[in-house]
Amino acid sequence: MIEADPKEDVAEDDIELHLLLDAIYLKFHYDFRRYSRTSLRRRLASALATFHVKTLSQLQDRLLHDEATFPELMRLLTVPVSDLFRDAAFFRTLRREIVPVLRTYPSLRVWVAGCSTGEEAYSHAILLAEEGLLEKTLIYATDINAESLRTAETGVYPTQNLQRFTENHRQSGASVPLSDHYTAAYGSIVFHRNLRERIVFSDHSLATDGVFAEVQVVSCRNVLIYFERPLQNRALGLFTESLCRRGFLGLGVQETLRFSDHEHAFEEVSERWYQRC
Repeated sequence: MIEADPKEDVAEDDIELHLLLDAIYLKFHYDFRRYSRTSLRRRLASALATFHVKTLSQLQDRLLHDEATFPELMRLLTVPVSDLFRDAAFFRTLRREIVPVLRTYPSLRVWVAGCSTGEEAYSHAILLAEEGLLEKTLIYATDINAESLRTAETGVYPTQNLQRFTENHRQSGASVPLSDHYTAAYGSIVFHRNLRERIVFSDHSLATDGVFAEVQVVSCRNVLIYFERPLQNRALGLFTESLCRRGFLGLGVQETLRFSDHEHAFEEVSERWYQRC
């Protein structure tokens, strides 16, 4: 019996992955071709089990011939991981060091890129409301997952998250209780209308779309870690182009501008925040 060459197995798997990502791009216009292969393989392994297929080629065939496959595959490829005031230190810096600068602008625009199910956008809205800036602010919250955006637009979240939300909010330096910003009923909380009215949720891809507005703040956290270097540079280029002079860019704990093509365009404010030169 002749055993398969391991190198051939890897090559075939690479080909299948390449063809699947091309099919997604050509048929549905979502571009995952420059996403981290490690992350994609992990999520696609889950997709194979979900769809009860053995290979990426079989998944591609199903994707092209069964309309119900793509929405579920998108959910698996863009697993929403979010939280209200996630990484409280990020928001403490925003509140204490950046808000004083934002007060000098007659109006504000904030771009929350990769907003997932909306918690990140509502965190910014709550903080700006507490600092007296929300009424002059418009928040653009974007993502490529339509299902996540629908959840975000409602502003409704299960009360089981409330204890964690409340503690994160407190650690962000808030001086008022989180309960000032929501109504609770029937096992859910819904954020107040004054927050939702200042947020525009919209589909936007950092892989294929361009800049749509000049903003004073861009927050894009725990998104770049899923991109390969060329796509990281593309996204950072969009943020650089979108930010006004002396505008602020906030990234995740494991993300940095260092060694990127756009490092020279920013000064570091803190471990997570950068200011446009």
